Amino acid sequence: MADNMFGDVVASSITLGGKRRYAVPLSIVAHTLIIVAAIIAPLIATSSAILPTPPAMLAFVSTPALSPPPPPPAPPRVAPQTPLPLAASSGAAPIEAPHEITPERQVQANRELVGAIETGTGVVPGSFIERSSTPPPPPTPAVVARLPVPVGGNIKQPAKAKDVRPSYPQIAQAARVQGLVIIEATIGPTGKVQDARVLRSIPLLDAAALDAVRQWEYSPTLLNGIPIAVVMTVTVDFRLQ
Repeated sequence: MADNMFGDVVASSITLGGKRRYAVPLSIVAHTLIIVAAIIAPLIATSSAILPTPPAMLAFVSTPALSPPPPPPAPPRVAPQTPLPLAASSGAAPIEAPHEITPERQVQANRELVGAIETGTGVVPGSFIERSSTPPPPPTPAVVARLPVPVGGNIKQPAKAKDVRPSYPQIAQAARVQGLVIIEATIGPTGKVQDARVLRSIPLLDAAALDAVRQWEYSPTLLNGIPIAVVMTVTVDFRLQ
């Protein structure tokens, strides 16, 4: 038994030049082809789903050309204006030459001016000379009466018809404050005090002085028989007893 086993190993049953020498290479090639086919076949089957499809007709599509802007509107046509004919009495030179020369007509104002010079007056009624030489009318009394007039000259100081004594503030008495408060008063056409303002101030006495002066009344002041408003200065004296 042992001799047969080693004898098979030593004595090879394959002989060179027989048909079995092509079996091994052919088997290797066949197995290689089967393995390659098994790997490539799934890739070929799924390549259409994996690879992206190129866009069709992309190279042949172009952006449409923009249309040119519309032309600007034409400016409105202005009709030529025909010059108006000048009046015959305007004294302007005619545009066209006249067919015949007519004698110049005299102006009525020139005749009046010549007549005025001959008579010695030298002024034509209603002319510019008469209007410029006439002085403007004086202002009406109603306009003059609206403006307050300061007392003095022909405007005499009105007489006081109602006098109100000022009340002495207690705080001024306690502080021993006394003196004159000078006030500018505007007296209306009726004689009542319309406005008053302090010209010389004593702070503790100003309010009492203004309150008293606003209650004073005077006789109306007349100018050319019309009552007018006047402005004058009054004083309020504060003296401690």
